[in-house]
Amino acid sequence: MSIDLIVKNVALPDGRTGVDIACAAGKIVAIEPNIDGEAGRIIDAGGRLVSPPFVDCHFHMDATLSLGLPRLNQSGTLLEGIALWGELKPLLTHEAVKERALRYIDLAVSQGLLAIRTHVDVCDDRLLAVEALLDVKKTVAPYLDLQLVAFPQDGYYRSPTAAQNLDRALDLGVDIVGGIPHFERTMADGARSMTALCEIAAKRGLLVDIHCDETDDPNSRHIEALTYETQRLGLGGRVAGSHLTSMHSMDNYYVSKLLPLMAEAGVSAIANPLINIVIQGRHDTYPKRRGQTRVPELRKHGIPVAFGHDCVMDPWYSLGQGDMLEVATMGLHVGQLTSRDDMRFCFKAVTEAPAKIMHLDGYGITVGNNADMVLLQAADPIEAIRLKATRLAVIRRGKVIAETPARIASLDLPGRPPRVDPAAYAPKASLAG
Repeated sequence: MSIDLIVKNVALPDGRTGVDIACAAGKIVAIEPNIDGEAGRIIDAGGRLVSPPFVDCHFHMDATLSLGLPRLNQSGTLLEGIALWGELKPLLTHEAVKERALRYIDLAVSQGLLAIRTHVDVCDDRLLAVEALLDVKKTVAPYLDLQLVAFPQDGYYRSPTAAQNLDRALDLGVDIVGGIPHFERTMADGARSMTALCEIAAKRGLLVDIHCDETDDPNSRHIEALTYETQRLGLGGRVAGSHLTSMHSMDNYYVSKLLPLMAEAGVSAIANPLINIVIQGRHDTYPKRRGQTRVPELRKHGIPVAFGHDCVMDPWYSLGQGDMLEVATMGLHVGQLTSRDDMRFCFKAVTEAPAKIMHLDGYGITVGNNADMVLLQAADPIEAIRLKATRLAVIRRGKVIAETPARIASLDLPGRPPRVDPAAYAPKASLAG
């Protein structure tokens, strides 16, 4: 067997160190110490971290890099962003949407982001953005997995042609059914949309990803309807509720009922830390709510949780650079996820967790899986988040597709503290008695 690539002396996210990874014909064929033999290329990781690629399971690629068109969001609110996007939609061209998407993907891939789920607005009767992103999906297939969600941005019932346009988009090859129940005209219409959209997904055998309760209103409880429909239609493991920010403001008693129902139904949660901390709480004075959903509590109930980037330089968010370690960092801080286990979870929330939500085949550093990985200038996932580590090499199907010289030749970075002993954090026996 001809070996295309060997990455030697790597550290893995699960704690293994000093192993080599051999790749052939686009697959990982061995993970073990001291792999010898010839290869098309050999990379010495020098003890650095090799991770599976970063994954963004919540993004809006039809709007990315459109900042300032036709104007800026002055209030910073979700509703002005939606209104601004409505002003921009008639001005879109197929070529402009495709060009901006490809520019963003080049940026993302250079940072080890090799799978993206993007919502695409279907409320434009031309379905211009849908067709543009379907073209993009074909173009980038050799180096990025792109999933498209049919997203009725203006409301499945609120927008007069959204229902038929959503069906048209799915017929064209869009992968996933989306929705936005809190933007319907009434709570009843929002719940009704959950029934209709989940039934479409069940009939077509598709996944579901709903913008659910992206509001500070604790009475916005469409996640309850989504959970019910997931259970009723047997869609467990195929449904994600994105944002879920109203849960931040719900009373604890209601949440104590809701979370077990989500776990039982098999609904996943996708938080979007950068946009959630910026958009939520805009109507508060002080104290000001953070808005991010209840990540620790969701985890305790065994509900899969991932972090998404959501927006980069668009009507809702004027910053961003496609860096999922930035997303993980914000999620860590906003959620006060500072235990060692929690910080490792934050790394998984931008790698393994979203890959499972997206049902990516062949993902992960395991023999037989796709030879997709990222060499980071860090020793472990916690350090990768702390440093927002440089991506030294991005590998797709066993070939290096992006490369950055190490800023420092040695792994021993300036200011690195001694290795943390987890036992030092163990509870101490009481001296009283």
